[in-house]
Amino acid sequence: MRTRRLGNTDLELTVIGLGTWAIGGSWQFGWGPQDDADSIRTILAAIDGGINWIDTAPIYGCGHSESIVGLALRELREKPLIATKCGLLWNDKREKINCLDHDSIIKECEDSLKRLGVDVIDLYQMHWPQPEAQLEEAWEAMATLVQQGKVRNIGASNFTVEQLQRVVAIYPPASLQPPYSMLRRDIEEGMIDYCGQNSIGIVAYSPMQKGLLTGKFSAEHMRTLAADDHRLNDPNFDGEKFQKNLSIIESLRPIAERNGKTVAQLAIAWVLRKEEITAAIVGARKQSQIEETVQAGDWILSDEEIEEISRILE
Repeated sequence: MRTRRLGNTDLELTVIGLGTWAIGGSWQFGWGPQDDADSIRTILAAIDGGINWIDTAPIYGCGHSESIVGLALRELREKPLIATKCGLLWNDKREKINCLDHDSIIKECEDSLKRLGVDVIDLYQMHWPQPEAQLEEAWEAMATLVQQGKVRNIGASNFTVEQLQRVVAIYPPASLQPPYSMLRRDIEEGMIDYCGQNSIGIVAYSPMQKGLLTGKFSAEHMRTLAADDHRLNDPNFDGEKFQKNLSIIESLRPIAERNGKTVAQLAIAWVLRKEEITAAIVGARKQSQIEETVQAGDWILSDEEIEEISRILE
């Protein structure tokens, strides 16, 4: 699979990274129950398919996602690069709590290292810049972790340009992790250009818009989701917006089919069309899912196809 250099680091990431949000199982923003054996098979299949890095976070399943990644790593002779996050804790109801206290960030890192079973984290990202008043305090703690050798690089997730500018003077961010898909294009309004001009890598999450852009969703499929699947409360999956999204997907389907590809592969290849995007984080809960989507890593869309997609999206 193709690789791209992450910002100003020495990390060469495959253009697809495995996302492990869903394998965390049930919590406030979970995807319903998840079988851990399926999760481990999925992780191993991702590595076998050429992916060289995994993105996770403590909050995914309240520590469970990191623990499952750690179990999978034990079965691998050659370890992938690991990206995880900090800044979100949870209460006894498995609800997220934003926390950017200096000491809490240090402890979060130590806990992540234990769950993952690694000596160092390749990319440590602030999950959300909230509470914003403690942004610099938390970033300084993350820089301290680099100095301590527990973290190789630090990055930002869900930041604005202004927030990136605030932390640059403390320690340069290696990357930004924003949402980016055909159905969510906020970062095209200045963020992509800023990161490209300042050697900040972009690792885009939700390129398939939480599975919507797999082309497998319908009103009937929505009824099969678990009661605690957070997508049941996502506006993209409800009402007129859901119907509009389905219409867009049906217009995209012929482009995928004439290339012998799936809509999911098209969605990922579209995100990767911009050179400023280092990689797309592709989530998977089952081995078959990642075996399908990993094939998008070497699909380069033509200029004509990109223009055709633009007309559909507009």
